[in-house]
Amino acid sequence: MDKKINLEQNLLALSKNNPDLSSRISGVEIRQNNYIFQESRSTDIVPSWLTPGSSLPLHSMVDPHREAKRLMDSIKEEGFIILLGLGGGYYAEAALEHKKIGLVLALDFNISSIKELFCSKDYTKILSDNRFHLIIDAAEYEIENFILRFYQPLLYGGIQTLPLRARIQGDNDAFTKTRLTIEASIKKVSADLSVQSYFGSRWFSNILRNLKKAEKNNNILPSIKKAAVIAAGPSLNLQVKSLREKKNDLFIIATDTSLPCLLSNDVCPDAVVSIDCQHISYSHFMGGLPKDTLLFIDLVSPPLIASQSKNIHFFSGNHPLTTYICKTWRPFPMVDTSGGNVTYTSVALAEILGAESIELYGADFSYPLGLSYARGTYIYTCIEFMQKRLASLESYHSALLYRGPLTKITRDTSWYYESQSLKFYRQKLEEKCQVSDFSLIPQEGLGAPIMVSNINKGIKVYKSDYSPKAAATSAENLLLHVKNSIQSLPQPMKDFNYLQLLTDDERIIFNTILPVAATLKRRFPLLNTNDLVERTREYCVNEIIRVLRIID
Repeated sequence: MDKKINLEQNLLALSKNNPDLSSRISGVEIRQNNYIFQESRSTDIVPSWLTPGSSLPLHSMVDPHREAKRLMDSIKEEGFIILLGLGGGYYAEAALEHKKIGLVLALDFNISSIKELFCSKDYTKILSDNRFHLIIDAAEYEIENFILRFYQPLLYGGIQTLPLRARIQGDNDAFTKTRLTIEASIKKVSADLSVQSYFGSRWFSNILRNLKKAEKNNNILPSIKKAAVIAAGPSLNLQVKSLREKKNDLFIIATDTSLPCLLSNDVCPDAVVSIDCQHISYSHFMGGLPKDTLLFIDLVSPPLIASQSKNIHFFSGNHPLTTYICKTWRPFPMVDTSGGNVTYTSVALAEILGAESIELYGADFSYPLGLSYARGTYIYTCIEFMQKRLASLESYHSALLYRGPLTKITRDTSWYYESQSLKFYRQKLEEKCQVSDFSLIPQEGLGAPIMVSNINKGIKVYKSDYSPKAAATSAENLLLHVKNSIQSLPQPMKDFNYLQLLTDDERIIFNTILPVAATLKRRFPLLNTNDLVERTREYCVNEIIRVLRIID
């Protein structure tokens, strides 16, 4: 077939699913040939990557279709396939012939060389399949964002990377970086899935039960400029005196864990932030919440905490159901909870409230001198209540401290233990500071130092709109709508990728219940994909019915 016809047909097929890439390839000029094209014994076209003095065929010169089929037949589990190199498209075509493979992503570099491929042969079969995605010359963050958005282990099973080895030799550095990005992205997905498996059903239940109170929540919040965020690390005991002296000059935002410690030291915070969905979070409020203190909670927080204050402000973190609620029912503020801990979220809250500088207290992100929390926090009260002759205060603290691997780090005349999770929390906060406008000012403490640069910081260029907006309808009507939408999702079909059954609107609804599916998969690991989808739908519908009965 004529090169021009091949190119036009391929670009037309690509434009249906990826018009931007189709336009980019159309506009590029081929200045240098990167491929030669030869016929295999089976008469299929095989591209060969040109190197100085030789060429490297990307597929079998005998029968590339049979080679690709054998490779895909060796993949036993359903999954998500990432191809490093597009080549002649034979790997992608063989992968898409397997109904158990949910998604195929091809990553390649040098857009001019892709135009050469599109001129050489017909790729319309794979380009027209909505399970196939092609990314060319992508930055690391684009690859990561794609994997985080589209890879659903509960539905796709495993994820596998298959390299076109001859193609990788042509851009070895680029493909090496891509491999590392893929590995890091998979770790993030796995970590997120692990959290969902423990808290998915609790998040869902809490959101539903908070909606009635959130419907009429119209409190207005003033803007702030200078803030202090208070974490509950042991260094807070040394820093609280300085905080008490400056408390009238700062808008004090306490993490829920630090609240009892502050109150016992005569520091009344202006606001408290809570994001944990577990009922143990209520322990932080057992000593009471001052009536003038604002309470900021994620919609996933326990309803019992929401009942503690009339000065309550709900916000949405990263849960897909709260995101859906903000878009369709009432636009609650979106506060970044991706740091995985309440200190990070409190800093993010101070930012969207307009803070130009944020002083940080008690943020050790480690266990200085082997201590876990500041005195006065709920953990001391709990342990003191549980201790007995055969289980002392110290033994409970040790059990808490040594529940996972620790690294001992010496710092000047002091030392601290650091865990992988605490190190991750600190690094996430440091990364946030690099791309934000506020100045973060960590107070001197005993824990892991927080590395921030405040050069050219302190001029606020962005402030979120935190003014309340009316709900589109009643909480009851919203719950009925969500219930009916979940019930209306298509029935799973045997040997068919479930996501391919869904419209765009149905996929949005399905994403809201995926964290529940993670919890059910942990409880019932032998459930196959179809049974898991059905069990999840049933669970969520029944939970909404229970909440509607409570509201009535």
